[in-house]
Amino acid sequence: MTADAPTQPFDILIVGGGMIGSALALGLSRQGWQVGLIEGAPAASLMAPAEPANSVDDFEPRVSAISLASQRLLEELGAWPKVQASRHCGYREMTVWDGDGTGRIHFDAAELHARSLGTIVENRNIVRALFESLSESSVQLLDGVRVKAWSRGQGVELEDGRRLAARLVVGADGGLSRLRQWSGLATREWDYDQQAIVCTVRTSQNHRYTAWQRFSPTGPLAFLPLLNEAGDEHFCSIVWSQDTLEARRLMALETESFRKELEAAIERELGEVLAVSRRFAFPLRQRHAKDYIADGLALVGDAAHTIHPLAGQGANLGYGDVRALLEELGRARALGLAPDDASVLARYQRRRKGENLAMMAAMEGFKQLFARDELPVRWLRNTGMRWLNQLAPLKNRIAAEAMGIDA
Repeated sequence: MTADAPTQPFDILIVGGGMIGSALALGLSRQGWQVGLIEGAPAASLMAPAEPANSVDDFEPRVSAISLASQRLLEELGAWPKVQASRHCGYREMTVWDGDGTGRIHFDAAELHARSLGTIVENRNIVRALFESLSESSVQLLDGVRVKAWSRGQGVELEDGRRLAARLVVGADGGLSRLRQWSGLATREWDYDQQAIVCTVRTSQNHRYTAWQRFSPTGPLAFLPLLNEAGDEHFCSIVWSQDTLEARRLMALETESFRKELEAAIERELGEVLAVSRRFAFPLRQRHAKDYIADGLALVGDAAHTIHPLAGQGANLGYGDVRALLEELGRARALGLAPDDASVLARYQRRRKGENLAMMAAMEGFKQLFARDELPVRWLRNTGMRWLNQLAPLKNRIAAEAMGIDA
């Protein structure tokens, strides 16, 4: 990886060096493409080692639940060993229940003959691992600079005045993607009128390498297991999605009051909540680009789609985009096609658009199902959860699909 890339044409230029864009850059460079990666943050800050985690405030509040399919991709890119060298926690079980009833589903990796259902990793540790791998690659990095404009004819203009040319530009610049806006790609989106509260907690009971998720009419609460360097099993990352007014009330509480409400909301499944880190809240909005491609442009990750965090599938959908685009561009290179070939990009869109829409529709259905408080609906969902929990083949099939493995 070299800094301050010259302005000669790239084969592929990626805008956004987060978890998705940096993985795509790494994979494309391995195929032999001349790749540039533009990232607004300085690379040195992204590669800075994390301080040891001795308290709840030492963990990053934003984490991802990496599926086995996403793990395989990162292994193929050579980044997974670097992820494993940082803080991470594989979870072997998952318990999901209805806070307003008796419905409960329990998933166990052992039933799928797997070591884990997935791995909880702080987002910054994934980015660091990828940037360490990028430093050993041919990717030309333009860090600490942002894109000012893009058009098919004029190429990419940076805020420092440089202009860059590329056959294909990939927007990996997040939910508010400027590349998507400049290309004129329309979106279908709606506001959930909810906010997700994220923080790290310490509990009196260990998490037992289990992810816990409780549903309520005002939104789901997830406790995701964490480990520090000493292997302490009493830390969890929480994602508490609530209607906006309720989220604002919770954010305004003093720490002690919030701690008590959180402890009650999780029904003391992990005993007492002993400590709570600084809290952050962000609005939840579902967004889907009507097209992922334009002339000379492709979108990946949140630039193409954002999803409700209740299933923790956001990063995994993004890595699904990365794998599909890598496979299509790898095939194009083998056939001597240009990376911006319309048929190549169309195949990428066909592969990903339907799958992403299906996941988004499923998550919307789950959200609406648990948001309903009428007695018949509560009876139906609780009965359904108990029924599903007893049907091991179907339950394990659902878990395998979410994990990206064959049951």
